Amino acid sequence: MLPHDQTYDELRSGFRWNMPGNYNMGHDVCDKWADTDPGRTAIIDLTAGDRRDVSFAELKKLSNQLAIFLASCGIEPGDRVGVFRTQSVWTAVAHIAIWKLGAISIPLFTLFGEEALETRLSNSGAKAIVTDEIHAVKFAGSFERMPELAHVIVPEADGVTDHSVSFTTVETTPETPALIIYTSGTTGPPKGALHGHRVLLGHLPGVEMFHNLLPQPEDVFWTPADWAWIGGLMNVLMPALHHGIPVVATPPAKFDGDTCQRMIDLGSIRNVFFPPTALRLLKAEGRELKGLRSVGCGGEPLGAEMLEWGKQALGLTINEFYGQTECNLVISSCTALFDPKPGCMGRPVPGHEVAVIDEAGNATMEEGDIAVKRGSASMMLEYWQNPQATRDKFRKDGSGDEWLLTGDRGVMDGDFIRFVGRDDDVITSAGYRIGPAEIEDCLLKHEAVASVGVIGKPDPKRTEIVKAYVVLKDGFTADDALTDALKSHVKTRLAAYEYPREITFVDSLPMTVTGKIIRKELKARAKKELEAT
Repeated sequence: MLPHDQTYDELRSGFRWNMPGNYNMGHDVCDKWADTDPGRTAIIDLTAGDRRDVSFAELKKLSNQLAIFLASCGIEPGDRVGVFRTQSVWTAVAHIAIWKLGAISIPLFTLFGEEALETRLSNSGAKAIVTDEIHAVKFAGSFERMPELAHVIVPEADGVTDHSVSFTTVETTPETPALIIYTSGTTGPPKGALHGHRVLLGHLPGVEMFHNLLPQPEDVFWTPADWAWIGGLMNVLMPALHHGIPVVATPPAKFDGDTCQRMIDLGSIRNVFFPPTALRLLKAEGRELKGLRSVGCGGEPLGAEMLEWGKQALGLTINEFYGQTECNLVISSCTALFDPKPGCMGRPVPGHEVAVIDEAGNATMEEGDIAVKRGSASMMLEYWQNPQATRDKFRKDGSGDEWLLTGDRGVMDGDFIRFVGRDDDVITSAGYRIGPAEIEDCLLKHEAVASVGVIGKPDPKRTEIVKAYVVLKDGFTADDALTDALKSHVKTRLAAYEYPREITFVDSLPMTVTGKIIRKELKARAKKELEAT
């Protein structure tokens, strides 16, 4: 935990990662507290509409029972297990049980369609998936396509709680693989960022910073973001449990200001991670929220106007932070330590060496690539079964040190970092980072599509929307019915947030001499379309 009596400069210069020889995230976020303060509240469950406080003792009992059940299904250390649920007590229990068993958990969005799920489960070789009764039906008939997936487990219905409550956590180290989170890139299928148990420890300094030196008395943590996203799982759920702070689970209801305030009141919430889209919706409603001590926001820059709105509507300064699935929470603001600098994301979090580097890998004060030096505890071990992509993610400097490239461009402003833009074609929409390649591949499977280019089109509400430029095969007519059919094709196969909200039919696409789509030209066209409206 960051000391609360030091300046930012003191924290940064004096910080050292002190990794234990043996470390298991499941024990850390659960048994550590259950064995010393069993009645302490771990999760405030609001998913059924009323409030139910779940203790660390109950979390330990349920996770032990699920670990034993998984072991009875043949799950062993190193095996992969998917977690396909929304915010719930069982979602937290599933990850904890998998880690206690020494296995690797794979968080999966319940918005995923059939193809998106199969891509991730097949690539990871998952042997089991933990889900609920509503979403278990998605796996009917899928075993032939995913022969390694042997078990679809619904804890509430499969007799998990009939098992013993006594289980001995498997010994793991900070480097033992524990988590695969899939991230969409610009080319090829999604890549799985493989993290060791140390990933949680690596997140703690950043979480403590953007919540103004967490923990404080009466802190209660919440986010409307799904726990399948690294922002929900590792920026909120697990850091809160590590610190013994209650974390609130809420149903996946439509987000609005009234619901948000009701959750805050019912859950006694004091600390929130809001994705940028949630803040924009609150601002559009003219909504004020009461009772919060700290608010963090990440995923994209907010801008001075949004920060000023936060002071008026929330009664505090929103702390921005920055990171990505491969290496998260490496830059943050913290008004308890320093004033924010307009236009900047923040300063490097203690324990993470962040710089803007040039093509030679050397630090520069000019615009360059935002990069993180190897050694950050939240940095992935590798891309799962993709050594070439792992190598491509790093660049060496003149001294031979390796820097992880975030794919974003920035400029140093003193020791603050100013975000300039992305260096790839990843689409940022409503807080999600969406790779165009997977959407293009999905659309190409439709019988009417000859070729397609997908880009992000600027949008004031969502930052960007997914837009597709489609060339049709002969014999098909470009009309509203086909547009709706193509949208539905993506929505049902990939994810509801990935479908193209706009489709334009074109005669041809801009291509390189090697046959690659020039998305830069499509982006320029989309911008002109926007300016013409």
